[in-house]
Amino acid sequence: MALPSTLRRYEIAISDSDRGVYESVEWRVAQHPSETDRNVAARVIARCLEHAEGVELTRGLDATDEPALWQKNLRGELQAWIEVGSPSPERLHRASKRCERVVIYAYKQADRLLRDAVAFGAHRVETWSVVELDPDLLDAMAAHTDRVNRVDFAVAGGSLYLTINGELLESTLKVHTVATL
Repeated sequence: MALPSTLRRYEIAISDSDRGVYESVEWRVAQHPSETDRNVAARVIARCLEHAEGVELTRGLDATDEPALWQKNLRGELQAWIEVGSPSPERLHRASKRCERVVIYAYKQADRLLRDAVAFGAHRVETWSVVELDPDLLDAMAAHTDRVNRVDFAVAGGSLYLTINGELLESTLKVHTVATL
């Protein structure tokens, strides 16, 4: 008998002054039994950083042909493929052929991920963005995560300020592209 997913609820106040996004949202995030707490934290942060019309969490680990998040337009056409973790260059190559924008939120070896994709000859790798998430921030967020979570999420000047269930965490966001290698 398969283990069920754990459902986590997030009430989030997003204040991203770098993009001009200010909104309160409520999301339910299913954590697959084999998914780490760090990966769930990374998915939630990626979802906040990508918050826009048409951005949705997908079935995640339950679907091998879907990213962690995607963005679709009103006609249902794929606009952005948003991965979390360290996807293979082959997977990202295929994703880049399906949509205009590919973004990866990585918490280990972000620059190596790009170098491997360049060596592989991935499609339009020069247009990709790899956002490096601090593993210590993700672990601290995971440690303070419960089934119901209140989060204040703020981005200003490339810095991330996160208050989850009363605990303040902060980090700097680093964006890698082929041009920065």
